[in-house]
Amino acid sequence: MGLLREGAVMRIITRETSVEFNCPGCGWTHILNIGPGRPRWTFNGNLARPTLSPSINHRQEFTAASRPTRVCHSFVEDGRIRFLPDSTHRLAGQTVDLPEIVP
Repeated sequence: MGLLREGAVMRIITRETSVEFNCPGCGWTHILNIGPGRPRWTFNGNLARPTLSPSINHRQEFTAASRPTRVCHSFVEDGRIRFLPDSTHRLAGQTVDLPEIVP
Protein backbone atom coordinates (compact mmCIF):
# COMPACT_ATOMS: atom_id res chain seq x y z
CA MET A 1 0.00 0.00 0.00
CA GLY A 2 2.89 2.40 0.66
CA LEU A 3 6.19 3.12 -1.02
CA LEU A 4 9.57 3.00 0.69
CA ARG A 5 12.81 3.13 -1.24
CA GLU A 6 15.76 1.13 0.05
CA GLY A 7 17.51 2.83 2.96
CA ALA A 8 14.67 5.29 3.55
CA VAL A 9 13.23 5.92 7.01
CA MET A 10 9.63 4.89 7.62
CA ARG A 11 7.53 7.61 9.25
CA ILE A 12 3.99 6.24 8.89
CA ILE A 13 2.31 2.84 9.20
CA THR A 14 -0.36 1.72 6.74
CA ARG A 15 -3.18 -0.73 7.34
CA GLU A 16 -5.89 -1.83 4.89
CA THR A 17 -8.00 1.30 5.28
CA SER A 18 -6.00 3.49 7.65
CA VAL A 19 -2.65 5.10 8.34
CA GLU A 20 -1.13 5.88 11.71
CA PHE A 21 1.79 7.82 13.12
CA ASN A 22 3.12 8.88 16.48
CA CYS A 23 2.64 12.59 17.03
CA PRO A 24 5.64 14.40 18.54
CA GLY A 25 3.42 17.30 19.64
CA CYS A 26 0.65 15.71 21.70
CA GLY A 27 2.16 12.25 22.17
CA TRP A 28 -0.93 10.50 20.81
CA THR A 29 -0.98 7.97 17.99
CA HIS A 30 -3.13 9.47 15.26
CA ILE A 31 -5.06 6.83 13.27
CA LEU A 32 -6.73 8.15 10.12
CA ASN A 33 -9.16 6.55 7.71
CA ILE A 34 -7.98 6.40 4.07
CA GLY A 35 -10.63 3.89 2.97
CA PRO A 36 -14.36 4.20 2.37
CA GLY A 37 -16.46 6.19 4.79
CA ARG A 38 -16.10 9.53 6.47
CA PRO A 39 -14.11 11.26 7.70
CA ARG A 40 -11.46 10.29 5.18
CA TRP A 41 -7.97 11.54 4.43
CA THR A 42 -5.93 11.23 1.27
CA PHE A 43 -2.45 9.70 1.52
CA ASN A 44 0.29 10.07 -1.10
CA GLY A 45 1.50 6.48 -0.51
CA ASN A 46 5.03 7.50 0.50
CA LEU A 47 6.02 5.91 3.84
CA ALA A 48 9.19 8.00 4.19
CA ARG A 49 7.74 11.37 3.15
CA PRO A 50 4.00 11.07 3.73
CA THR A 51 1.49 13.76 2.91
CA LEU A 52 -2.03 13.57 4.31
CA SER A 53 -4.95 15.84 3.53
CA PRO A 54 -6.97 17.56 4.93
CA SER A 55 -5.58 18.79 8.24
CA ILE A 56 -5.79 16.64 11.36
CA ASN A 57 -7.70 18.31 14.18
CA HIS A 58 -7.69 16.06 17.24
CA ARG A 59 -9.44 17.33 20.37
CA GLN A 60 -9.64 15.77 23.79
CA GLU A 61 -12.37 17.32 25.88
CA PHE A 62 -12.92 16.73 29.57
CA THR A 63 -16.08 17.09 31.64
CA ALA A 64 -14.23 18.56 34.62
CA ALA A 65 -13.85 22.32 34.38
CA SER A 66 -10.40 21.98 35.96
CA ARG A 67 -9.07 20.15 32.86
CA PRO A 68 -8.91 22.31 29.74
CA THR A 69 -9.54 20.89 26.27
CA ARG A 70 -6.39 19.57 24.59
CA VAL A 71 -6.00 20.30 20.87
CA CYS A 72 -3.56 18.92 18.31
CA HIS A 73 -4.18 20.55 14.90
CA SER A 74 -1.71 19.87 12.11
CA PHE A 75 -0.90 19.24 8.47
CA VAL A 76 1.37 16.33 7.45
CA GLU A 77 3.33 17.39 4.38
CA ASP A 78 6.32 15.68 2.78
CA GLY A 79 7.30 13.77 5.95
CA ARG A 80 7.00 16.80 8.23
CA ILE A 81 4.23 17.83 10.57
CA ARG A 82 3.19 21.48 10.70
CA PHE A 83 1.38 22.28 13.94
CA LEU A 84 -1.14 25.08 13.74
CA PRO A 85 -1.21 27.82 16.40
CA ASP A 86 -4.49 26.58 17.91
CA SER A 87 -2.69 23.43 19.15
CA THR A 88 -2.30 23.44 22.92
CA HIS A 89 1.03 21.61 23.19
CA ARG A 90 4.65 22.82 23.19
CA LEU A 91 5.09 22.45 19.40
CA ALA A 92 2.18 24.74 18.47
CA GLY A 93 3.19 26.97 15.55
CA GLN A 94 6.25 24.83 14.67
CA THR A 95 7.12 22.38 11.88
CA VAL A 96 9.13 19.25 12.69
CA ASP A 97 9.99 15.92 11.06
CA LEU A 98 7.62 13.05 11.76
CA PRO A 99 9.47 10.62 14.05
CA GLU A 100 11.06 7.51 12.59
CA ILE A 101 9.21 4.24 13.08
CA VAL A 102 11.58 1.50 14.14
CA PRO A 103 10.42 -1.92 12.93
